Amino acid sequence: MQAEVVPLHWTADYPLAKPPAAKQLVVGAGRSYGDVCLLENGTLIQTLGMDRLLHFDRETGVLRCEAGVTLAQILDFAVPRGFFLPVTPGTKYVTVGGAIANDIHGKNHHVAGTFGHHVLQFELVRSDGNRILCSPTVNASWFAATIGGMGLTGMIAWAEVKLRPIVSRQIDYHGEKFVGIDEFLTLSRNAKAEYTVAWIDCVATGKNFARGIFMQGEHTKEPGELKKSPQPWLSFPFDLPAVALNRFSMAAFNTVYYHKQFPKQKTAKVDYEPFFYPLDSVLHWNRMYGKNGLLQFQNVLPHASGREGMIEILKAITRSGLASFLAVIKFFGDIPSLGMMSFPQPGIMLALDFPIREEVSFDLLERLAKITLEHGGRMYSAKDARMTAAQYQTFYPQWQEFARYIDPGFDSAFWQRVTGRRPIDE
Repeated sequence: MQAEVVPLHWTADYPLAKPPAAKQLVVGAGRSYGDVCLLENGTLIQTLGMDRLLHFDRETGVLRCEAGVTLAQILDFAVPRGFFLPVTPGTKYVTVGGAIANDIHGKNHHVAGTFGHHVLQFELVRSDGNRILCSPTVNASWFAATIGGMGLTGMIAWAEVKLRPIVSRQIDYHGEKFVGIDEFLTLSRNAKAEYTVAWIDCVATGKNFARGIFMQGEHTKEPGELKKSPQPWLSFPFDLPAVALNRFSMAAFNTVYYHKQFPKQKTAKVDYEPFFYPLDSVLHWNRMYGKNGLLQFQNVLPHASGREGMIEILKAITRSGLASFLAVIKFFGDIPSLGMMSFPQPGIMLALDFPIREEVSFDLLERLAKITLEHGGRMYSAKDARMTAAQYQTFYPQWQEFARYIDPGFDSAFWQRVTGRRPIDE
């Protein structure tokens, strides 16, 4: 897609002195896998230059920062001072503005909810220059529309986020192997840790079908080293040829990964970096998928139909001949999201990456979306590239109410697609 990119360094410079003739969209680090941060023939206003920490209260852990600050920058500042993010996704290279706009979630959703639950307030700037202070009690409807609002309600200038205290970089880790969805469900229901997630093998069949490793973690209570992380230096050097990522190589990788934990159960102390951000240590890891790139599928199914739905999804993947080695499955808790368009709901969440293989990948994602629809689930807008307008509007029936809060000067390729103004195959 072609778009004009305008870097923004100061909040006071927005709205732009010369308004763009076309529609606009504010974007941060551009880490969304789909098209929520794309706009054909529009103006992308990039906020990475708005990266200032404005105030920090050591007593309460409340940090005020500009929207272009990344979670990595917050960790570099906060960890040496004994604080950590309240909620974090699988990468720290996303901006605070993006974290709010996509209402990100993490391994502790069942106890902490989404990122939006820890945002105390923010300033929203509309394209006409109007500034709206938003919090759960002040302009609450704008607060709800912007959290999970995919960046369409205006530009977030700054936000206040409440961090959580820690005494060490270490995580008390416990891993346990399982085979089958039923074992995963039992482990999830009995888990007591703050952080839980499972890696699942989407290639294995027969007696090994749906095998995986269930991982639990807690911030250790033993005081230890508190320092910022070193910068990553390992880089994936080139795009792998398409033939390299096939069913057999994926199966071999998954087998090695499953058996890397030799005993059925393992307990250890690990640094928070590999526990939360295993891929962030490898720059340009996406090159593993080749020049065609990857598609991600992420959904959640309600508990009532989640078991049957997940088995159906996993069987559809094994039949397709495609495979994913970055597959995670976990429980979402029953904490209601504050965002009007937020993704999480109580149930079982699955996230998978697939290499793009012409029509095979698209056909599979279409099938997985249909299964999700049939079982009363929904898909995640931040990770999606293939949802149809009919699917989206069923997953998010409140979309028309949300549309009333969209900035008249804003638009996105995603919003055009899911409202039927742009064909899915364009």
